[in-house]
Amino acid sequence: MLVGHEGNRRVVVAADAAARAAGVGVGTPATKAQALVPGLAIQNADPDDDGRALERLAEWALRYSPIAAAAAPDGIVIDTTGADHLHGGERLMLSDVLSRLRQAGFMVRAAISDTWGASHALARFSADDMAIAPVGAGPTSIAGLPVGALRLDAHTLNGLRKLGFRTVGELAATPRAPLTLRFGPEVCRRLDQAHGRIREPIDPVRTLDIAEVRRAFPEPIAAPETLHRYTGKLVTDLAGILEERGLGARRLDLLFYSVDDRIEAVRIGTSTPTRDLKRLTRLLCDKIENVDPGFGIEVMRLAATRAEPLRAKQFVSLLADDSDADVSDLIDVLTNRVGAAKVYRYAPVASDVPERATARVPAASADPVDDWPSGWPRPSRLLRPAERIETVALLPDHPPVAFTWRGIRHRVRRADGPERVFGEWWKGEAELVAVRDYFQVEDETGERFWIYRSGDGEHASTGSQDWFMHGIFA
Repeated sequence: MLVGHEGNRRVVVAADAAARAAGVGVGTPATKAQALVPGLAIQNADPDDDGRALERLAEWALRYSPIAAAAAPDGIVIDTTGADHLHGGERLMLSDVLSRLRQAGFMVRAAISDTWGASHALARFSADDMAIAPVGAGPTSIAGLPVGALRLDAHTLNGLRKLGFRTVGELAATPRAPLTLRFGPEVCRRLDQAHGRIREPIDPVRTLDIAEVRRAFPEPIAAPETLHRYTGKLVTDLAGILEERGLGARRLDLLFYSVDDRIEAVRIGTSTPTRDLKRLTRLLCDKIENVDPGFGIEVMRLAATRAEPLRAKQFVSLLADDSDADVSDLIDVLTNRVGAAKVYRYAPVASDVPERATARVPAASADPVDDWPSGWPRPSRLLRPAERIETVALLPDHPPVAFTWRGIRHRVRRADGPERVFGEWWKGEAELVAVRDYFQVEDETGERFWIYRSGDGEHASTGSQDWFMHGIFA
């Protein structure tokens, strides 16, 4: 339990689950808490240290979006517009945020909505620890939450509760003039922020070691060709700083500060460290079409939020046979358009079980240490999961004479096998005796399939003895 000062009183400012179960909550006087729970562990709160910790967490959150900031006293706010698709979508991104923070020992809740105010309310007062409000549904999603979700001070909240207001929806349905007359403009301002009627800008956090350049304009700019031109100039300036440090960019954030107090952001990533001016400028300009300049942009800021050492490249004769073509430019274009999760290649894994023998790795990752198996051939298309088929076969070692797959009957003309694959005993007891017998078969039309029987054809303990379609040869 943490204790801080509220005026001249010492009150609880944070309590764990055990303290809350004993009746101690935030705002409880420290003396009362000690009387309720004898031997209660108490520590003095350190707001300054908490603030510094929040700033470090906000810097960590830059991996998800160019715009992230600390939201004192206990939160982080991230503008994910245009960045969530790079992490597999809103739900996958939010799930990854929660998972990483919990692994680090934090108790965390999170929410995504159209506005900072609605996200703040859902993250702290929603029934779920991960809430996502549909686009445009921010006002309705918070209507049933308590008025305390609006980030109002304790005095205002007490006054609202005395008047009988319990939920945000009740407050939103009340005429504004009496509220403003009694409580001032803050209540309506917080309502408007949560509903998206008033913009609430975020001042992004930045670390001192980030390579960064900026340009301020005496007159706001808005034309796409002008934004493109100054983007190229910023890339040139930033490349000079990176060259001095011996670094190449892996992630660039371009921020546009508009005169109407908005921040538009563009983020790109590269598969390898680079200072290639043409490549970086093209990747950034490809995304500028999604930027809404509003009444004009007054400041542009470009930062290399992720940079790595850049090794010198050795140039060879144009007559030499360059068998290792550089496809990193193509990888970067595709990754920034559809997201890193959708651009990958397969690498071999040391496993005899076919569905475990490959793994997805980043498209530009280093070549794997393990080589692809050179024994029995494998199909170009593997079904995940394998699909059950009906067969006519002699047990235990003969291939099927015919089989029916997806409602179509195939008569087997040629077959090769069986190739016996054993279970991986170290993964579980069920695999100690598990067996699969694989066959390559060709039907009367020349199509080639990869099928297997679950079990050895004799002993029920080795498998169900059912047949499955697992792959198709090209």
